[in-house]
Amino acid sequence: MTFKLATWNINSVRLRLPIVEQFLADHAPDVLCLQEIKCINDAFPGKALKKAGYEHHAVHGQKGYHGVAIISRLPLRDIASTDYCKMGDTRHVEAIVETGTGPVRMHNFYVPAGGDVPDREKNPKFDHKLRFLDEMRQLDAEAGAVPSILVGDLNIAPLETDVWSHKQLLKVVSHTPVETETLNDVQAAGGWEDVMRRHIDPAETLFTWWSYRSPNWSESNKGRRLDHVWAAPRLAERSTGIEVLRDARGWEKPSDHVPVIATFDL
Repeated sequence: MTFKLATWNINSVRLRLPIVEQFLADHAPDVLCLQEIKCINDAFPGKALKKAGYEHHAVHGQKGYHGVAIISRLPLRDIASTDYCKMGDTRHVEAIVETGTGPVRMHNFYVPAGGDVPDREKNPKFDHKLRFLDEMRQLDAEAGAVPSILVGDLNIAPLETDVWSHKQLLKVVSHTPVETETLNDVQAAGGWEDVMRRHIDPAETLFTWWSYRSPNWSESNKGRRLDHVWAAPRLAERSTGIEVLRDARGWEKPSDHVPVIATFDL
């Protein structure tokens, strides 16, 4: 079967429900992982998403901040979340997706942004980000004999081609060496493969985020790749394509992130 997965930092699912509904109608992923839903579980627009054909939900929300959700046309089971750094933030949710050809574990993450100062002693937010990543090292892509896919806003652009200017952003949070090296360590420790760069040459620039502060975002193209799709090697080998919906940054009331779609032949 063709399995289509999408990940999108929506920056308030209730505010941007119309573009979520339009995205689902136009692209029909089997699973959509959302970050920064910014609402408690009871306020999540589940009825509207069920009406759109997505009956199965794994929601881990928080009032006004953070929050992650997995919505699916396929059954979900073993829904759980981990409170990384024991901060009480809703930054992770996982579930097993019953694809019909075998189970796949989905991890959906919203990694802390880390504030503005890349110094963990001077900036508690940056320290929180690095501690969060350290705890992510424990994730195994093959845990429990069920292969996993990890997606979300990881708030780090690891490659030089994942930012508009490597030199100018080396001291900017999201592209500092300590962040990129730590993210690479998380990937290696868990046995993950970067599915996006499997299909898009690492020599090519690739962005998924453009700041709200840039009114001419398309022309200036000062973007970063903050959103990621990782997979266990046996699933990565079955990946058939990646699509980054750059045009979504120009939709009405857009998020500053755009959807990333990954397809697999399961």
